[in-house]
Amino acid sequence: MFRILTTVDDYPRITAFLSERLGVQFFPPYTCIASERHGKIECAILFNIYTGFDIHVTIAGNKFSRGLLREFGWYLFRQLEVERFTAITEKQNVVRLVERLGGKREGVIRNHFGPGRDAILMGVLRSEYRFHAHGFQPEGTKRHSDGANAV
Repeated sequence: MFRILTTVDDYPRITAFLSERLGVQFFPPYTCIASERHGKIECAILFNIYTGFDIHVTIAGNKFSRGLLREFGWYLFRQLEVERFTAITEKQNVVRLVERLGGKREGVIRNHFGPGRDAILMGVLRSEYRFHAHGFQPEGTKRHSDGANAV
């Protein structure tokens, strides 16, 4: 059975999943979202360093469903009302996922994950995000007659 995990009771499992895959620890305050299938977490996202306009996200795993990505977008752009999110990673699959979401590479942070382990700085603006919840139209975009978004 597939389900999305969003409750505080799930946070220890989610942070353990992320810590195991990324080799880092997480310190509150943060919130999390994950998806699991048959009781096993497949992918997870942790949100921290919220500044009002921006929030940092940590991403790990695979099999990111459209439902999870829509929930992710709803949380960021509807509930928190951020203008952008920032992802810092050394994982190429995360870079590809963030690009698929509409993100851009914004820079490199040298030795961010230790000596010789550089990080790629990624950013996604509200108007660039490609998996908004049904009926949500971010500010600054308008819908063409063919259904495509334009800025």
